Amino acid sequence: MSKPDYYQTLGVAKDASAQDLKKAYRRLAMKYHPDRNPDDHTAEEKFKNAKEAFEVLNNPQKRQAYDQYGHAGVDGSAGGFHGGHGDNFSDIFGDVFGDIFGGGRGGHGRATRGADLRYNMELSLEEAVAGITKSIQVPTYVVCDTCDGGGAKPGSSPVTCSTCAGAGQVRMSQGFFSVQQTCPSCHGQGQIISDPCDDCHGEGRKRKTKTLSVKIPAGVDTGDRIRLSGEGEAGGPGAATGDLYVQVHVAEHSIFTRDADNLYCEVPISFTTAALGGELEVPTLKSRVVLKVPPETQSGKLFRLRGKGVKSVRSGHTGDLLCRVIVETPVKLSKKQREILHSLDESMAENRDRYSPQAKSWFDGVKKFWEDMTS
Repeated sequence: MSKPDYYQTLGVAKDASAQDLKKAYRRLAMKYHPDRNPDDHTAEEKFKNAKEAFEVLNNPQKRQAYDQYGHAGVDGSAGGFHGGHGDNFSDIFGDVFGDIFGGGRGGHGRATRGADLRYNMELSLEEAVAGITKSIQVPTYVVCDTCDGGGAKPGSSPVTCSTCAGAGQVRMSQGFFSVQQTCPSCHGQGQIISDPCDDCHGEGRKRKTKTLSVKIPAGVDTGDRIRLSGEGEAGGPGAATGDLYVQVHVAEHSIFTRDADNLYCEVPISFTTAALGGELEVPTLKSRVVLKVPPETQSGKLFRLRGKGVKSVRSGHTGDLLCRVIVETPVKLSKKQREILHSLDESMAENRDRYSPQAKSWFDGVKKFWEDMTS
């Protein structure tokens, strides 16, 4: 059976740079490494093929021989190219492999730290502004209380791995290559649990749904994140526990819109209040306040109520509440009411510009626009 093309194996072009090769190999190693795919022979085979392809293409001399003669140029048994020293590749491979799996050359593998978790928490605007303590349930892995996270049955202890003699790594020789890899028997730990804990089956952790009390500080907003150290997943035996990140999302409010520390709201007012002035009772998140509307107020005017916004969770500064008044056109008028409005309109007809300065300004602008268009 013919070997696959090395470039196709890594998924790169024939003119790929050394950096491209390294990135491609890193991606495949992460995906198909045996530690991540236990008992998956297909993944193991793909990992071996990717490693073999990278070994050749990452060495300029071997790559040149492969490009010229194909597999025969780098196959030692076929009398092909013999060049370089295996340790040269071991340095490069150790860098790539160590970055991904924490191995590195000449050192013990480390137990994998527990994964960080994320919990999406939705808050009402009132809860986000005032702050609140909430109880949440998080499905996760916790340290096994039977073996205290060691993985071994109580009364027993792990034994030194016979494959790597406790080093956590083994050196594999393939022709003129000598590659240091994580020990396949103990997965880099240097020890093997021969008598595993009955509750966690040697993993040192087990599945559980934890109930946590989370204190949300006042002033948080969508996108803010709260870190709970050590509340993530438990790691392997002897490894640190991950963290839990509570991601905040503030739901839309029926009245207020938030922009940083300020709150905005629209307040409908009657035609007569806008024209004659008056007082309106408007809500804040904590109480009610009286808004004084001066006579001849135009629709869209913004009123600022200082200190009625949100207190910043970072600076402590309190924003404002900005109320935009919207003049509401009266509907379902009676015959008498329509007659009154007609009478009002007729009374302003002789000097309309005086009563509607914005309309005059707009029509003057339109007139000038048409003149400019036709000149």
